[in-house]
Amino acid sequence: MRDQTYKPRDSWWTVWLVDPLASRLVKATANRTNITPNQLTVAALILGLLSAACFFLADWYWLLTGALLFHLSFVLDCMDGKIARLKGNGSVFGSWLDYVFDRIRVLLCGIALMGGQFAITGNPVFLWVLLAIVFTDMFRYLNSPQMAKVRSAMRRHIAQAIREVEEHAGEQDSGRVRQAAGGFAGTDDNVNDGMGDEESSVSIGGAERVQAPTSASDDDDETDEEGVITPNRKAKHLQSTALQKGFDKRFPWYRRVRDMLWANRIRPHLFSGIEFQMGVFIVAPLVGMFSVTGMVATIIGSAVFMLTFELLIIYKLWLSTREFVRVTQNMNETLETLDLSGLARHRPAA
Repeated sequence: MRDQTYKPRDSWWTVWLVDPLASRLVKATANRTNITPNQLTVAALILGLLSAACFFLADWYWLLTGALLFHLSFVLDCMDGKIARLKGNGSVFGSWLDYVFDRIRVLLCGIALMGGQFAITGNPVFLWVLLAIVFTDMFRYLNSPQMAKVRSAMRRHIAQAIREVEEHAGEQDSGRVRQAAGGFAGTDDNVNDGMGDEESSVSIGGAERVQAPTSASDDDDETDEEGVITPNRKAKHLQSTALQKGFDKRFPWYRRVRDMLWANRIRPHLFSGIEFQMGVFIVAPLVGMFSVTGMVATIIGSAVFMLTFELLIIYKLWLSTREFVRVTQNMNETLETLDLSGLARHRPAA
């Protein structure tokens, strides 16, 4: 069941503080009830609304109760995707519902937490902090799919450039390759094919609740009938190697740290939207039981950490776009130095 419900990599908050409880609840829910993922999504929202009501009351015991309710709300929010993957009953509508309810929960809890403090003190600083909460959360969830679109477009254009080279291997003119690369600037494709870096990926609308094609169908696109690695597979490899040279050169230690985190199922994006929400709606209220100033400082610190990681990811994307131009304009040379040993595949037995 663990292999079916756990994501290969997730946020450290989820791995350490949610999955141990959620996995047990998922087992009981899947085996003993007919509860659907959508029902869990609605239940998560209800707990979120109760959490918001507690935050607005503002006394220390209500802040504690609100933080606990928000954590339970997030546990249910994680369970809906796990149940969907386990039972195979996810839906596109469920993904939309998950996304919209998440945004409603964050917005209302932010209004309630800061509104409750403003109602008691009349200090307008809480309204500014509320604005910061809303902006930071929305920036993350608007930025992530846009970055995924850019990476998806780069991957497709690299694959097209590889096809051009392979189809005209005997020609010296590389003008068509440069033309393929130049077409990138006008790309406006809404398809996200999952090629975004692990660090910047995020579950937008609970995408894991939709039954995606099996890995076998993906493999069909990556090897031909003779077992030869296709341009799409080569493009994926180039995107994770050649396009990351600029970043790797500046941060040579990054891959070692990443691999260490991956070994523990933790993604390198250590302060994502999940950690931001937990910092604002769990850690901050707990700190607020003792110090309102500490609560505000915790919220601001959470926002700063998340925006810092977002800027690092944007910087990493910018470096990869520079490498993208170089790679596509010199595709012949790039393919000559491409090491495909790690991509070798065995042709299935007849």
